[in-house]
Amino acid sequence: MEKQYKNCQSCGMPLKRDEQGGGTNADGSKSTMYCSLCYENGKFLSPEIDTAAKMRAFVKDKLKSMGFPGFIAGFFTKSIPRLERWQKG
Repeated sequence: MEKQYKNCQSCGMPLKRDEQGGGTNADGSKSTMYCSLCYENGKFLSPEIDTAAKMRAFVKDKLKSMGFPGFIAGFFTKSIPRLERWQKG
């Protein structure tokens, strides 16, 4: 049985907030690990975001553009380096 995650293991977004219900694997099945904004057809959608630091900066900017104060955006993104995508290597 595939492990169920509460948050995307790439960007940290709560998976229940994903309008698509999660990303998709190469075989078309739903990913239980990644959201639809990060992952589609078994590939990451933003290959240029290849480190936890880049993802954290990207998500922080996104949150601020949505009206979140900087310190809140920083708080929400501080766990990104601990997500599974960033543990390899």
